[in-house]
Amino acid sequence: MRSRTLTLTAAAGAALLASAVLPANASGLTRGAAAAGPAAAQEGSVSAADLLAKVTSCSQISSGKYKTDDETSATVPVCGKNGAVFWKADMDIDCDGQRTSKCSESTDPWYQDDTAFHQSDGKPLRADTLPYVVVPSSSSIWNYGSAGIKGGGVVAVIYQNKVEYAVVGDTGPTKIIGEASYATAKALGIDPDPENGGTDSGVTYILFKNSQVSPIESHSAAVSLGDRLAQTFIRDN
Repeated sequence: MRSRTLTLTAAAGAALLASAVLPANASGLTRGAAAAGPAAAQEGSVSAADLLAKVTSCSQISSGKYKTDDETSATVPVCGKNGAVFWKADMDIDCDGQRTSKCSESTDPWYQDDTAFHQSDGKPLRADTLPYVVVPSSSSIWNYGSAGIKGGGVVAVIYQNKVEYAVVGDTGPTKIIGEASYATAKALGIDPDPENGGTDSGVTYILFKNSQVSPIESHSAAVSLGDRLAQTFIRDN
């Protein structure tokens, strides 16, 4: 989990300065270029609108609320639904796991060469190619395992009318929520840069209970299982 609020604030200030001095058609180049990656409109058959319609209200299951970054107040609850839990937060970028040209000590000041859950061959996950989500480590606020959430579980990540299926791939601090892998961000059109990327708000994470992708590193398996679980989620809520 990244503590990047101050960095993001500085980046936002730089963007505002750039918009003041660049022509109108150039002011969004940096962010737009990052957001113009392979952002699929949707994975699976269930639309973002249909999923979001089922999570408009929160039945809080966490004992308290989470911060989105070290510097913010605790405002994010974990909410319960039939067959799933969800939260609405920001997205910080996790580049942990296998060392690659995009994810390493040279690209990420917080880089760690391991993830909480591993591939079928025992290696850490690869953040720049596998969409995965980070869950808060179990604490008095919330115990993800007791809620039926496990490593390799399917997550529907929704942002700006896009749906991306990911797996539960890593754990983070006990008091902070809202983080996903480089690949998750890139697929959703979010700047995946581990140091300065991410987005401050607008991301919904729906985690399907008692689900598990096998092997965990198969994104196609996550999409297939996620689509079936999303259809069930729509039907049961």
